[in-house]
Amino acid sequence: MAILKTEDKEVEVPDNESLIDAAQELGVLFSCENGTCGTCLTNIEEGEENLNELTPAEKDYGIEEGENRRLMCQCRIKEGEVKIRYDGF
Repeated sequence: MAILKTEDKEVEVPDNESLIDAAQELGVLFSCENGTCGTCLTNIEEGEENLNELTPAEKDYGIEEGENRRLMCQCRIKEGEVKIRYDGF
């Protein structure tokens, strides 16, 4: 099991599963859920190396490797823990 967490809350998720439900539980908002709207753009504070590679949708959105921000609708945790900070709109 992997863990997605914020400063004060964490959610367990199966390895390599979509993070949409877990991120929603942590307060991340979603709209399109396919990587085009940017509603779920989230800062990665720790554990970025535990996430899947950037998807084509994230690259099209303008996210580059090492930026420490991701679209939660496109993310999966391979294993381990990832700490996020969601500032919303």
